[in-house]
Amino acid sequence: MNATRSSPALLAPGVGLGLGGLLGAWGLLSPWVLLTALPLFPLFRWPLALGLALVLLRGTLWPAPEPPYGLRLEGTFAVQGGFTPWEGHRLWVRHYPPLEDGLYRLRGYLGPPEGRRNPGGLDQRAWLLAQGVKGVFHVKRAEPLAPLPDPRAPFRERLLQGLSPLGREVMEGLTLGDKRGLEEGYALFQKAGLAHLLAVSGLHVGFLVGSLVLLLWPLGRWRYLLALLVLPLYLWLAGPSPSLVRASLMAGLSLLGLFLGLGAAGVLQALGLALFLQLLHRPETLLSLGFQLSHLAVLGIALVLSPLPRLPGAWGYLLGSLLAAVAAQAFLAPLLLHRFGFLPLLSPLANLLALPLVALLVPLGFLKLLLGGVLAPLVEPLVQALLTLARLASQGPLLRWGEVSPTGFALYYLGLLPLLLALHRVWPWRRALVLASLPLLVGLLAAWPKPLDLWALDVGQGDALLARMGGAEVLVDGGRPEQGEKLVRALRALGVEALEVMVATHPDADHYGGLLKVAEEVPLGLALLSPAFPRDHPLVRTLEARGVPLLFPGAGTRLWVGRSRLEVLWPSHLSGNDDQDGLVLLLDFGGPKALLLADVPQGVEERLDPPQVGVLKVSHHGSRTGTAEALLQRVAPHIALIGVGSNPFGHPHPEVRERLLTRGVRVYRTDQQGAVRVLFGYSW
Repeated sequence: MNATRSSPALLAPGVGLGLGGLLGAWGLLSPWVLLTALPLFPLFRWPLALGLALVLLRGTLWPAPEPPYGLRLEGTFAVQGGFTPWEGHRLWVRHYPPLEDGLYRLRGYLGPPEGRRNPGGLDQRAWLLAQGVKGVFHVKRAEPLAPLPDPRAPFRERLLQGLSPLGREVMEGLTLGDKRGLEEGYALFQKAGLAHLLAVSGLHVGFLVGSLVLLLWPLGRWRYLLALLVLPLYLWLAGPSPSLVRASLMAGLSLLGLFLGLGAAGVLQALGLALFLQLLHRPETLLSLGFQLSHLAVLGIALVLSPLPRLPGAWGYLLGSLLAAVAAQAFLAPLLLHRFGFLPLLSPLANLLALPLVALLVPLGFLKLLLGGVLAPLVEPLVQALLTLARLASQGPLLRWGEVSPTGFALYYLGLLPLLLALHRVWPWRRALVLASLPLLVGLLAAWPKPLDLWALDVGQGDALLARMGGAEVLVDGGRPEQGEKLVRALRALGVEALEVMVATHPDADHYGGLLKVAEEVPLGLALLSPAFPRDHPLVRTLEARGVPLLFPGAGTRLWVGRSRLEVLWPSHLSGNDDQDGLVLLLDFGGPKALLLADVPQGVEERLDPPQVGVLKVSHHGSRTGTAEALLQRVAPHIALIGVGSNPFGHPHPEVRERLLTRGVRVYRTDQQGAVRVLFGYSW
């Protein structure tokens, strides 16, 4: 017989304050969320109401200030970490290349942050708002005047003394959370499931505080006060990231309780209080990925481990560490898949093996901030061992997934909830397993119909179009080479694990460049290249090296892709001009059709005989040399897509825009709307 009881820790006042603060901060973004407080009030009562009310008042009465957009600025500014203060505002400085910390003479204008431009891309607006920033300083001219004094520089120099280049980068991330120097190394840690080690958080604070408490054991309870005083120093050295602030608040509450003889704060109680205080300080912090990951990981560990018995000895420690890693992963899985597109399946094991190394490196790194190169012979081998572990674990299997919808998040955590209730003996396991399977079944059914759609992805001044054709995908062009990473992230976010067909319409860099990266990262079934590509072209060599079948088609080539059809309408012969010899494609989605004109001029358009289509990808980014009136009359499109970015050519040309407007065609431009999706339906 199963007992049915609720855990007192779940109903502690700190938990109620944190939950109320969370609903208040979320309610500032989506007011309908506030309705969920009603069924929770009988459980948490006044702490929930107080937390909700205070955070709502804070966000309503003192929101992040919005600067006067469009205002031109010129003057002397101190730039630090990519930001600068100006008349009570904190502005993000946009300049290429990014400005190093220093004093500058800057000239530019203020603009609002941009939303997300592509699936899987950075939501600049949310990222900046999470830091209390609502203005972007677009710098047109920057004149360096002087470096800024950095009182933390001597500590950083001592940390790096005597270490190898990669060792320095890892220790900066491990000790100070600074990942700016880690490029390939950070990707390695991500694929190993160890990237959280390079973001200073509870693990680092726990090892640091634990080491100090043990070291100062002879001082009795005064050791707790001394360890507490170290936390502000660590915040100053590493910077107040949301995860470090959360960890410091939780550790500080426990250390203060131990010093006063009240005992350590419970994990859920301390987590709730830390959540409330962070959101009361700045409700927008809710949008920070580091904040979300940090709180969810601790919540998962607390909820899963608290009802389980603790086994004694080394095996008990190992099992507890492994269960903690699995619990954190279970709570973070949908968020990690949503933001990064993959989840390392060996992450719990890799974390278990990394823990002893990190337990040594964190306190050693803190000591090295004070002692410098003396500790390098001890630190370097440990860093190399951690790097070796990351390299090995990064070769493990990855669970890949596209972006998770709000419904997907809801279904996942609804499926997790019955299991947690059974673990805490609130529900019997049989009922919990049945109820947990229902959200899973709904999720599987929702993923059954395959979309029939066309995406015009934002790759700046260039073309990149993804057609999902009922279970198979076609990518047409990829923008310039520097757009490759962005393009791969977009494909991952849209759930594209492999491409049935990749098309390069012609050898211009703004069409084929990003495909070089796609060819390296994404499995390809077939590549269609314009006959204008020379056989020694870099894209041809890359595809041949990866064993991808190549086809150089002409007019009349037809392929069935998924539940749809791809037809090549041009070229019928080669002229020697790359634009004129580009591939013109007709995509038939089983009724709705799309015509993709590459960069062909009006002379080619006159020789085409396409049917009427719903969507037209206009020629040459809207150049006046294409998209003639005669073509528009024949194909009668409802929607026109223009892949365009900032350019000196005047694309899209006013004459083209006028022709489309006159015929009542709805025009979507990637420079104005970002990525554009045209949905034709679903394939069952």
